[in-house]
Amino acid sequence: MKEFRTHVVAAVGLHARPASLFAQMSKKSGCEVRLGKVVDGVVGELIDGASILKIMSLGVRRGEEIIVQVNGESEAETSDELRKIVESPE
Repeated sequence: MKEFRTHVVAAVGLHARPASLFAQMSKKSGCEVRLGKVVDGVVGELIDGASILKIMSLGVRRGEEIIVQVNGESEAETSDELRKIVESPE
C-alpha cells in the first residue's frame, strides 16, 4: 500500500473538475483508492476515491490537507498520478 499526504492546490479545492479527474483515475487504475480530509493533524473518515460524490462531500478547499491511500498492482504509478491531480493549480 502507498500512502501520501498533500495539500490541495486548485482554487476550487477538490470539487467539480479535480474531483472528477481524481475519481476517473482511481477507477481506471484498478487499485483501491481511499482518501480523507486532515484537520488539525487528525485524519477524518476515509472514503472511496472512485466516487466523485463522496469526494465532493468531503468539502476540501484550497490549501487543506488530505491523505490518500492506494492499494493494488499499479499503486506507485496511481499514487503519482493522483498526487499530480491534487497538486495541480487547475
